[in-house]
Amino acid sequence: MTLMTPPPLDQQQQPQPQPQPQPQPQQEDDEMLVPNTDLLEGPQPMEAQAETTSTVEAQAVDDPPSARFTWTIDNFSRLNIKKLYSDVFLVGGYKWRILVFPKGNNVDHLSMYLDVADSTNLPYGWSRYAQFSLSVINQIHNKYSIRKETQHQFNARESDWGFTSFMPLGELYDPGRGYLVNDTCIVEADVAVRRVVDYWSHDSKKETGFVGLKNQGATCYMNSLLQTLYHIPYFRKNVYHMPTTENDMPTGSIPLALQSLFYKLQYSDTSVATKELTKSFGWDTYDSFMQHDVQELNRVLSEKLEDKMKGTVVEGTIQQLFEGHHMNYIECINVDYKSTRKESFYDLQLDVKGCRDVYASFDKYVEVERLEGDNKYHAERYGLQDARKGVLFIDFPPVLQLQLKRFEYDFMRDTMVKINDRYEFPLELDLDRENGKYLSPDADKTVRNLYILHSVLVHSGGVHGGHYYAYIRPTLSDQWFKFDDERVTKEDVKRALEEQYGGEEELPPANPGFNNSPFKFTKYSNAYMLVYIRESDKEKIICNVDEKDIAEHLRIRLKKEQEEKEQKRKEKAEAHLYTIIKVARNEDLIEQIGRDIYFDLVDHDKVHSFRIQKQISFNLFKEEVAKELGIPVQFQRFWLWAKRQNHTYRPNRPLTPQEEAQSVGQLREVSNKANNAELKLFLEVELGQDLQPVPPPERTKEDILLFFKLYDPSKEELRYVGRLFVKGSGKPVEILPKLNEMAGFSADEEIELYEEIKFEPTIMCERIDKKVTFRASQLEDGDIVCFQKSPQVGSSDQCRYPDVPSFLDYVHNRQVVRFRSLEKPKEDEFCLELSKLHDYDDVVERVAQHLGLDDPSKIRLTSHNCYSQQPKPQPIKYRGVEHLSDMLVHYNQTSDILYYEVLDIPLPELQGLKTLKVAFHHSTKDEVVIHTIRLPKQSTVGDVINDLKTKVELSHPNAELRLLEVFYHKIYKIFPLSEKIENINDQYWTLRAEEVPEEEKNLGPHDRLIHVYHFMKDTAQNQVQVQNFGEPFFLVIREGETLAEVKERIQKKLQVPDEEFSKWKFAFLSLGRPDYLQDSDIVSSRFQRRDVYGAWEQYLGLEHTDNAPKRSYAANQNRHTFEKPVKIYN
Repeated sequence: MTLMTPPPLDQQQQPQPQPQPQPQPQQEDDEMLVPNTDLLEGPQPMEAQAETTSTVEAQAVDDPPSARFTWTIDNFSRLNIKKLYSDVFLVGGYKWRILVFPKGNNVDHLSMYLDVADSTNLPYGWSRYAQFSLSVINQIHNKYSIRKETQHQFNARESDWGFTSFMPLGELYDPGRGYLVNDTCIVEADVAVRRVVDYWSHDSKKETGFVGLKNQGATCYMNSLLQTLYHIPYFRKNVYHMPTTENDMPTGSIPLALQSLFYKLQYSDTSVATKELTKSFGWDTYDSFMQHDVQELNRVLSEKLEDKMKGTVVEGTIQQLFEGHHMNYIECINVDYKSTRKESFYDLQLDVKGCRDVYASFDKYVEVERLEGDNKYHAERYGLQDARKGVLFIDFPPVLQLQLKRFEYDFMRDTMVKINDRYEFPLELDLDRENGKYLSPDADKTVRNLYILHSVLVHSGGVHGGHYYAYIRPTLSDQWFKFDDERVTKEDVKRALEEQYGGEEELPPANPGFNNSPFKFTKYSNAYMLVYIRESDKEKIICNVDEKDIAEHLRIRLKKEQEEKEQKRKEKAEAHLYTIIKVARNEDLIEQIGRDIYFDLVDHDKVHSFRIQKQISFNLFKEEVAKELGIPVQFQRFWLWAKRQNHTYRPNRPLTPQEEAQSVGQLREVSNKANNAELKLFLEVELGQDLQPVPPPERTKEDILLFFKLYDPSKEELRYVGRLFVKGSGKPVEILPKLNEMAGFSADEEIELYEEIKFEPTIMCERIDKKVTFRASQLEDGDIVCFQKSPQVGSSDQCRYPDVPSFLDYVHNRQVVRFRSLEKPKEDEFCLELSKLHDYDDVVERVAQHLGLDDPSKIRLTSHNCYSQQPKPQPIKYRGVEHLSDMLVHYNQTSDILYYEVLDIPLPELQGLKTLKVAFHHSTKDEVVIHTIRLPKQSTVGDVINDLKTKVELSHPNAELRLLEVFYHKIYKIFPLSEKIENINDQYWTLRAEEVPEEEKNLGPHDRLIHVYHFMKDTAQNQVQVQNFGEPFFLVIREGETLAEVKERIQKKLQVPDEEFSKWKFAFLSLGRPDYLQDSDIVSSRFQRRDVYGAWEQYLGLEHTDNAPKRSYAANQNRHTFEKPVKIYN
């Protein structure tokens, strides 16, 4: 099977850059996606296999480094399963298989991935790297086989990788297309396994003298830029000289944050974090995790620093280093008139497409454009004139930043594309070449514009995501270094230069003895930014930067930070010699209960902790406590905590004298089966009348230690009031006066007692019978008793939570939810305190109440995807979930965000309706109006047309309408009037309504109705591709009618001026191949005598350039975009 051709352009789809795919119809460069996360409902077992056959082409050994696997899937359209795995095949000593979703992974496209077959059995920490392509073979025309390629580091979290939107299902299942023949689909995988280096054992500082930057999300684009700027010493020196003070905070000051970062890069031994810097930009965490363009960041950062340097000793540094000037000119040819304008630049954007190297890009940059014909220049005093227009350079900066246009907008495909073409750049760049052809007459000819390559910034991946890193030679020596986030490695010049040119890489055939084609892989890693330093300025720019350049307050601050970091590292390294003892006291319980916590007794992370050497005896530790807390040793009694079976955590028993004689390390082992390095204790201190410590009371087996919490229903307040020893044989009624005293009540106040038993997963809090003994009520050491005043019979005071159990239930289930409008999915609009137990109606009622809306059923809610930080694509159905807790859960994560919309009709009613967006094309006016049609789901296309007739302006009252399905400038279907609308999809196709022309109503027996499409040719990757654009239409052709006659009717229909129409060419196209027609050709003879509704592979093509302005509507109007431009707010 051939692999050489890319798919026809109308078969390329839009990517799914986040784990929750929102399919869109067009794509140049797919983002790769694992199929787990939001796309599957939890873990899924492998389904039954369809009847399939497969072959592997490779060397006759068990371990080929590269191989091709072919999988033939029979009865494809009848597969009634969500996903399907191929047989296992071996490449590079690893087991692989292909995973397909025949009906799409929750998208309208075939989804296909490469999967590590034995991932569940591999040892912890495994990973493997492979370059691979996946193909669906076109069994009619091999050159239309669809092939997509990528590379991936497979690991336990990402054990499969590939394309969620591989190809539209409409194309795959259309028998005329050739992807399904006899209901058989043929899939191929080419896999090349690459060696993986051990990333973590590498010590960058030791190996190279440099350290890397930590990636805090998708910030490698920023890291590569920062490393490049840091390694321009003159720039670094000037950043150090920016005035900052010891009172500044790095998170609030860009200069200080950058100084701090550069200092750490210069003096640290390990990789450096960038969080302070991004915080100083004013970025929220969401920003940090969004991939932006490094060029955008470079410009914003430069402007920001330039602004902060104003009025300081380093004012003008940015301009001195990076600013050049060019002159835009327009010069008349026949009269003496010239217009010039001088402009500055900090970087130059050079074309990659159609240019073999940097010099070709500069040639193109200064290319002279002729303004003539319709495009003449209007010169002052001379009117319209023929002229030359161009750009020449007045001066270049000492540091020349070249942005290579690897990403550009493709108007044909209406999407961004990445250009991976081969593009060369030299180590030495001479911009004075050919007698200074790039320079303006005003340029200073004494300056020698010879540049040396300093750094190469690389992007690896596709247009919608990828990885950035940089090759830099800091001193301009022959030694290059690769800066890839935390990792810095030495590299040779070939790796930094030639391997970053892009283009294609050919892997040798797996078995040279067989006649199999070599695997060609596009190199997705290539240079997209170059930094050159002018030879004559290199001494000044590659200068020495040492400690005296760094402000003293900065040195002190950063040394202190380093010392603290070192201390933490040392503590970590010595942790096995120490035990952390956490001591909870009465004071902690008073402080925390009712504020930080309501259940159990204490949060151990907020109590006094001691770091004690394990070999020290516990009695010595008691002396440490006496010193620290002021409680003499003889008054201390320590209790061990125990985790109970019901997941509560309570004091269990006092330490024995024998235990206290042991070392701290031995004691820890007794109390802590989990064997972590902590020992938790409760310190019981008895206070006398004068509130001074006294010796703890003697304790017998009969004594039980209980803890008491008091609840006040009117204030909805719970607080800790103390602890008591009670006798197991005693009864609660005997301690009521004592409890009233602890609560500050009168001695005879009636009170109710409850035992707090557990709170996970639900609250268990039971009333205690005051007349039954403590032992009979099963109370034991560490138990918690909550009490309150007895409710007055007939009292008019209504409390929301009248007793302890109802209050604890409320606290346990309360949930503050942040609500956001679905139209502004990044901004919290309001918060409501709700209960996790609230049902659907409770939640929408509270939202409606807050918004002042009378009808809660008009509220529609959408859950939050914790992984993508976006709304889920499907809203919550009316009463579609039981409780608020179900709305907030996303797999194993819980969110506190919900999105809301206010609908114009109640949601239950809307759910019974189908909403379609229909583009109505007026028969005489050149306008398209989008109408939203809402009808019951069981309605037909006829109902849609009748509804539309009431909304649109018709050419005459009896005009007939029809509904078409248009996708990528082709008509795929005329909907029969009887078709049910429930399954019509307007999300990916455009639904077009139009009047049926009179000529089509009266077709003669030999008249034909044909498809007419606009097209242009695009030569991509050495192949002619046909690109369709504009509005497709039907045309009646009569028997014996020549092209000249048909052209006349087309010109009249489209109202194209003669001059423009004369440039148009006409062709008969079948399966994408144009066959050009002459004026004398009989058009009808080309089209087969059969109904061509749906025969879109045959059409009359109008070849011309696309001059029409872009329409303001798109097929996927109801898609949100979540992309934000880079902003530095500070």
